[in-house]
Amino acid sequence: MTNRLAEATSAYLRAHADNPVDWYPWGREPFDEARRRDVPVFLSVGYSTCHWCHVMARESFADEQTAAILNERFVAVKVDSEERPDVNAHYQRAVQAMTHRGGWPMSVFLTPDGEPFYAGSYWPARPSAGRPAFTRVLVAASEAWQHKRTQVAASVGRLAETLARADVGGTGAADPAFADDAARLALRARDREHGGFGTTPKFPHAMAIEWLLHRHARTGDAEALETSVAALTAMARGGIHDHVGGGFFRYALDREWRVPHFEKMLYDNALLLPAYATAAALTGDPALAAVARSTAHLLLTDLRTEHGAFASATDAEAAGVEGGFHTWSHDELVVALEESDVDSGLWAARLGATPAGNWDGTNVLHRFDPGNWTEDAATEWARIRPHLAEVRVRRVPPRTEDRVLTDWNALAVRGLVRAGLLLDEPEWLRAAATAATFLHEHLRVGTGLAHARKAGRATVDGFLLDHAAFALACLELFGATGDPAWFDRGLDLATRTHDRFHDEAGGWTQTARDGETLLTRHTEAGDAALPSGAAVFVEVCLVLAGLTGEDTWQRRAEDALATLQTAAATAPLAHGWLLRQLEALAAGRQEVVVVGRPGPARDALTRAVVAHPRPGTVTVTTEPTRGDRVPLLTGRTELDGAPAAYVCRDLSCARPVTTAAALAEQLRPLPAGAATRTAPNR
Repeated sequence: MTNRLAEATSAYLRAHADNPVDWYPWGREPFDEARRRDVPVFLSVGYSTCHWCHVMARESFADEQTAAILNERFVAVKVDSEERPDVNAHYQRAVQAMTHRGGWPMSVFLTPDGEPFYAGSYWPARPSAGRPAFTRVLVAASEAWQHKRTQVAASVGRLAETLARADVGGTGAADPAFADDAARLALRARDREHGGFGTTPKFPHAMAIEWLLHRHARTGDAEALETSVAALTAMARGGIHDHVGGGFFRYALDREWRVPHFEKMLYDNALLLPAYATAAALTGDPALAAVARSTAHLLLTDLRTEHGAFASATDAEAAGVEGGFHTWSHDELVVALEESDVDSGLWAARLGATPAGNWDGTNVLHRFDPGNWTEDAATEWARIRPHLAEVRVRRVPPRTEDRVLTDWNALAVRGLVRAGLLLDEPEWLRAAATAATFLHEHLRVGTGLAHARKAGRATVDGFLLDHAAFALACLELFGATGDPAWFDRGLDLATRTHDRFHDEAGGWTQTARDGETLLTRHTEAGDAALPSGAAVFVEVCLVLAGLTGEDTWQRRAEDALATLQTAAATAPLAHGWLLRQLEALAAGRQEVVVVGRPGPARDALTRAVVAHPRPGTVTVTTEPTRGDRVPLLTGRTELDGAPAAYVCRDLSCARPVTTAAALAEQLRPLPAGAATRTAPNR
């Protein structure tokens, strides 16, 4: 049979169009039908490059007997988590509250009013590893609905109370001391043996790492730096890092970062890129800079579309085998190493490979430690890596999900700009501008943004993170290029975003007031796989406060921080983006404008500012001809025909300087309690 998914824009939904399950897409229709039939709704949420989603589809959703139970006892709804992050986030909260776990596939049993009463993830076709068979779960959920309606209602009520308690926000004023409390908790949670945080599965926590790096930049906290660098180094050495093609897989199955889940997500690499670049800038470690460069290479080659935007992911599977593209038999690896004219036994061991295989009979390349290599070993690797890539490209490649997602692309733009400035890679800035131009030209719909673009058309109204991340990307590009068009776009989008998404209780909700009303609107303070849209918009407000001088933006940021900071202090690993904004608030406002004609003199001034992370600092490099459209640039000119830098701290401005040495002196942190020597505001 062909169900209602055949015409969906989502490739993930279309992949289920020929299932014997009578799937509905998300909308009011399936809930109305469930109410008419007095049956529960079975909600299945996944995405196109999810390995266990594929497995459950093959085992259960393609099975006639399982489908018969679903069709008879439920109304089945299939959702693409990447296309509908609002639906995903809404029910992930419920799943985590019920099971203390999240992830995909997400399987939720709902009342016809959309209230969850039972949930889980992957259920096998037959009982396995302590998990019941999916058909048994279906029958039990159906019988509970039919014969234990009172208990179902009680389960719904308890869950609602739990989620309501979780939604209670903080009060009072924004207080950077919450970041201090959060740091103590986060540093206690580190894995001191293997780097990173947590046990298994082990995720990169890129946003928490970037927060700790900025915390070190502000406070000098040595443990924050050491923890971050240890995590980044361990990941770079492990199998979660693709040593041949560059970039990172989604997570590791073990504490040692050895065996990854083999899908590559745009957002992971977009977030890890600036984390590695920031760590490289703080430590001067060339190995960390090299990882940043190889991650940028992944974005600009494997994930870049013909239009200059970025595809969302590559699949975990190749030719139906998880990791089939990325793993190596020992014999195949030895032959490739011998073809590279190196000691194959030494290099196989150096890459963690064994004759019996280090995972499921095959080999994941790991134990990669260039920091301890000799110069000869580094030279040999420069010869080995491209040959391994050449061998690998002959295999069946993993499928690329070429859908362009606004929020993921905006995070990639921001990552390329940040990392490009820190590591002096102007090509990354140009690539970021190309991608952002594509988003501006093809993802704008009416007064806002679409969330996704597939097959040449925009689909699904944009969510808070789409708007916040793209506004931030525009402002980052303005700071790097001085082109006021990016400022205009960022300011206009931010203004409209606040108007449409603002929550009177504080912060901003994930969905707009004028959007779909099927789900409850709520504010997400915490990061999941992606950053919290509310936390990103706090950063937009802080940047705009510096660029415009309008205190309204500063108040919006501080009011939101006051509402959200309590949760951040108690769950720091899930609030890295928000905590980084508290570090910026604690650092105090600072604006730096470098103005001058392009050339070595202006470049030297810019490098003095951007080559080091500076929490709380808004930086713009621009030309004298840009005019006064941006308040921060008003009156900023060259001095005696030479490029000049203007530094303002806490609303007071120092005299402009024309040398990098003088600028570096002005940018030095002030001793505690010291007053800023300033000239009158210009």
